[in-house]
Amino acid sequence: MPHSPFVVLIPARLSSSRLPNKPLADLAGLPMVVRVAQRALLSKASQVVVAADDASIVQACEAHGIQALLTRTDHVSGSDRLAEAAKLLGLPDDTIVVNVQGDEPLIEPALMDAVADVLAASPDCSMSTLAHAIDNVADWRSPHVVKVVLNAANRASYFSRASIPVWRDDPADQLPPYPVLRHVGLYAYRVGFLKTFPTLKAAPTELAESLEQLRALWHGHQIAVHVSNHASAAGVDTPEDLARVRVLLEAEVRK
Repeated sequence: MPHSPFVVLIPARLSSSRLPNKPLADLAGLPMVVRVAQRALLSKASQVVVAADDASIVQACEAHGIQALLTRTDHVSGSDRLAEAAKLLGLPDDTIVVNVQGDEPLIEPALMDAVADVLAASPDCSMSTLAHAIDNVADWRSPHVVKVVLNAANRASYFSRASIPVWRDDPADQLPPYPVLRHVGLYAYRVGFLKTFPTLKAAPTELAESLEQLRALWHGHQIAVHVSNHASAAGVDTPEDLARVRVLLEAEVRK
């Protein structure tokens, strides 16, 4: 099946409470954000652009042949930053944009293709995202692991940090006897919706769960979900994550 055309935008913010200057952190000789963009260039995307909040990120990208542009510093979310980037790039409203986080240097390029394809095949949906099966009780219980419940058409019904759908006869030490899904924060949007999204009022559910995608559901927008048959590589949030990914990438470079 032919892939649908799409653009990858990578929001990159210099400040990080747990890992200062995270986009520029060295990973086997390259800044992290450059590593992410290089992964994105292995996808079917027609264009890959880093949307940065600081000139040092733009300079680092351009030094390694990665297209980057400078956006405002006052955006409250990554999607706001991407909306500005889409306008600066002059992307038509029907263009599909895949939002790849700047701290995902191990992300699989095929997953970018998958979320773009599922959105292109779902004209009733405003955006799409990714999920995979939870296979251990620790993740099922963790409030740091976001879960998603789907309907029969693989549209998101709800996202939560809670263990949903609740198993009424829960023995607490095992997974439910039905499929449960972990949400992965890889998104695709059409540019028209991406421009509209920041103007929507924050939802009560979004504020309660601290999950931005609940705003789309609250306002009646549908979200198509691609269910991957395996877990995605973890991103970089902490110094420990950075050390782990460095080891993996340095081993890869030495091959």
